[in-house]
Amino acid sequence: MSPVVVLTKLPGKVKPILNALLKTIYPTRCLSCGQDTDASARFCAACWPDAHFIAGLICDSCGVPLSGDDDGEKAFCETCHSFPPAWRQGRAVALYEGPVRRMVLSLKHGDRLDIALPAAEWMAEVAESVITPDTIVTAVPLHWRRLVTRRFNQAVELGRRLAQARALEFVPDGLKRVRPTMMQKDMTRDERFENQRDAILINPRQATRLSGRPVLIVDDVMTTGATLSACAEACMANNATYVNVIVLARVARAE
Repeated sequence: MSPVVVLTKLPGKVKPILNALLKTIYPTRCLSCGQDTDASARFCAACWPDAHFIAGLICDSCGVPLSGDDDGEKAFCETCHSFPPAWRQGRAVALYEGPVRRMVLSLKHGDRLDIALPAAEWMAEVAESVITPDTIVTAVPLHWRRLVTRRFNQAVELGRRLAQARALEFVPDGLKRVRPTMMQKDMTRDERFENQRDAILINPRQATRLSGRPVLIVDDVMTTGATLSACAEACMANNATYVNVIVLARVARAE
C-alpha cells in the first residue's frame, strides 16, 4: 500500500522536492494492475486500452451510456424511463469491467487507498453537471460489522476527496445503515431492492445539516441502483431539496 502524505502545509519551494523524492522511493503504480507507471498515466499502457470511460450520450438519471448522438437534450434509458429512480440525476466515470473493475476491487478489498484520490478527481470532473455551490456531499454507508472487517468505507474515501476537489461540504456519516444486508452479487433487481428496504436512514446526528440542501450521494459502483435508491429516499424523507448520485463505475446494461 502506498503512503498517504499531506504536503499542503509545506512551503511552496519544498513541495516539488519532496514530491520528486516520494516518486523515487514510492513509484506511481497503475490503478488497475499495480505495475509501476508514469504518474500522469494512472493506468499502465497495457490497461489503458481496456478502460471504458463513459462519454457521449448517457442516461441523465443513472449515467449508463446510450446509443446515439449527444445533442444536448436529456435522455433516459428504458429502465429509468419505466422506473424513475429516487434521485434526480446520476453520473458515472466508467464502465465496471476490465481494468476499472480491478481498480475498484483493489480499492475495496486490496487496501489500495492510493486509488481514492485519482479516482475521486475523475468523479469530481464528471460531477460538475450535477452539483451547485450549496450541494452537500455524503456517502453510501456500511454496516458497522462490515466496516470493522473492511477497516474503511471506500465510498467515504471517494466522497471526502471529491468534496475537497469541488470545495463542497462533506458529511461522511450523513447516512446510517441500521441493519446488515446480504451480499447482492447474484440477486435480481427486485431482490436487491427488497434487500435494501428500510436498511438505510438519515443519521439523527446529521439530520439538520442534510435538511433543506441539495445532496450528492457517492458510491463506488452502481448496478441496479437499489442501494443508492435507499439512500436517496432517506435524504428526501429528511427534506433534502433534491438528491443526485455519482459513482466511480457503472455496471454495463443492455437497453
